[in-house]
Amino acid sequence: MRRGGSLGSVGLLVAVAAGLEALSRSGRVSAFVMPPPSDILAAIPVLVLHEGLGYATWLTFQTTFAATAAALLVGVPAGAVLARRRLLGQAYEPWLEAAFAAPIILLYPLFLIFFGRSLVTVAVMGFVVAVIPVIIKTREGITAVRPVLHNLALSLHMTPLQSLAKIVLPAALPTIFVGLRLGLIYAMINIVAVEFLVGIGGLGFVVADMYDRYDIPSMYSAVVFVIVLSSLFFLLIERGERWLRPV
Repeated sequence: MRRGGSLGSVGLLVAVAAGLEALSRSGRVSAFVMPPPSDILAAIPVLVLHEGLGYATWLTFQTTFAATAAALLVGVPAGAVLARRRLLGQAYEPWLEAAFAAPIILLYPLFLIFFGRSLVTVAVMGFVVAVIPVIIKTREGITAVRPVLHNLALSLHMTPLQSLAKIVLPAALPTIFVGLRLGLIYAMINIVAVEFLVGIGGLGFVVADMYDRYDIPSMYSAVVFVIVLSSLFFLLIERGERWLRPV
C-alpha cells in the first residue's frame, strides 16, 4: 500500500512537471515567472560545478541539524520540568505559545549585533524557533501519560529519574516527535531566510545570488534543493522514531 502511494506521488509530480513544461514552452506561462522544469534540471549541474551548490547544501544541512539537535537537547529537559512542575507549566506555556506564533525572524538584526555576521547567528536563530515547539510538545506528551504508567513506576520502586527515562519519556515519544518535526520546519525556514537576507553561505545565499543575477532557472534549482533537503530531514526523523519505537 505504501509503495503504491509513493508511486502515485511520483506519478503526480511527473504529471505536474509535464504540464508546467507544456505551459511554459507554449508561452501561456511566462518563463520569467515559471521556467520550464527541464531548464531547472539543466541548471543543477552548472550550480554544482560552478556555484558551489553542493557545499551550500551541506552548510545548510549541518546548520539545520545543529540547531534542531540543540533544540532537542534543551527542549526535552525543559518540557519535562514544566510537566513535573505544574505551576511553572501553567505560568509559562502561554508565553511559549505566544513566542511560537511571533515572527522571530524579524529579530535577525538584533541577533547580528549579539553574535556578528556569522553562521553562529544563523544557527542560533534556528535554535530559538525550534526549541519552543519541542518544549511545548514535550510538556504536552508527559502530562498526557496515563496514570496507570505512573502507578507502575511506583510499584517498581523507581526513582523519579528512572521513571522519567524508562516509562514517561517512551510513552510521550510520539508527541515529542511532533514537536521535533515542527521545530525542524521552523528551524529550516528561519535558517534559509536568514541566509537569504544576510548573504551568509548556504542555500538561502544561493537563491538570493541567483535572484540578483536574474537567473530564474538556477534560482528555482536552489529552491528545489531546499525542498529536497527538508524531505531528507523528515526521512531521518521518521527513521529515528522507528528506531526508538520499533513496535
